[in-house]
Amino acid sequence: MRVSPEVSPAMDAAAVSGIARLLAIMARLRDPATGCEWDVAQNFQTIAPYTIEEAYEVADAIERDDLAALCEELGDLLLQVVFHARMAEELGAFDFDGVAHAISNKMTERHPHIFDNAADHGQSREVRWEAQKAAEREAKGAMSALDGVALALPALMRAEKLQKRAARVGFDWPDTEGPRAKVIEEIGELAAATNAAERLDEAGDLLFAAVNLVRRYGIAPEDALRHGNAKFERRFRGMEALAGSDFPSLSLEAQEALWQQVKAAER
Repeated sequence: MRVSPEVSPAMDAAAVSGIARLLAIMARLRDPATGCEWDVAQNFQTIAPYTIEEAYEVADAIERDDLAALCEELGDLLLQVVFHARMAEELGAFDFDGVAHAISNKMTERHPHIFDNAADHGQSREVRWEAQKAAEREAKGAMSALDGVALALPALMRAEKLQKRAARVGFDWPDTEGPRAKVIEEIGELAAATNAAERLDEAGDLLFAAVNLVRRYGIAPEDALRHGNAKFERRFRGMEALAGSDFPSLSLEAQEALWQQVKAAER
C-alpha cells in the first residue's frame, strides 16, 4: 500500500487510521532528501537485530504481565515490520499491503476447515497446522525434513525445532530413557575431551541431548531455561539481601549456606 499524498505524518491521530499514519511517518523518515539521516542509511541487515530485540521486549512485557508496556512494545515491533516493508517497497519488491495480504492468505490456507468449509476429519489443530506447513515447504522445493528451520533462531529454540522435525519422520526416542542415557554419555565425553575443539564439540552434544530429554518430558526447553534463570536470579538476590555488602567477601561455603537458607525459605 503506497501512502496517499493526502496522508500527512503530522495529521491529528484521529484524522487517519493508525497504520496509515505510521506508514506516512516511515515514508517521511526514509525520504532521501528530507528524511532522517540515520533512518535513510539503514538496510535489512542493520535493522534485523532491532527486530529481534523488539520481539524479546514484547515477550518480556507479557512475562511481567504489564499490559501498558505490551501496548508500547507491540508498537515498537510493528515499526520494525513497517521499516522492512518500506525498504522493500523502495526496491520495488513488495510493500506493507503485500505483507498483510501474504499473511492473510497464509492464515486462510492453513485453516480450510474454518474459511473453506473443509472437513477437519477430527484432527487436532497441531496436526492440521503441521501438515499444511509441510505442504508449503514441499511446494517451495524443500528436500529435507529439516529445511526451513531458521538459522537465526536462538540456539536452544532451534535445537528443539530440529528435533521435532526429525521426530515427525520417525527419528526420535520412544520414551525418556534413551535421551536420559544420552545425556549421561555426553557428560562423560565432555569430561574426557582433551582440547578446546573437542570440548566445544562435546559441550554442544551435551546441550543438544539435554534439550532432547526436556522435550521428551513435554516441556519446552526455552520455557524451562527461562524458569531456571528466574529462579536463580531470585535466589541470588535473596542471598545478597541477607549478606548485604559483605557478600563478595564471604567464602564459598558461607555463600552456599545462604543459598540453602533462601532455598529453604521458599518452601
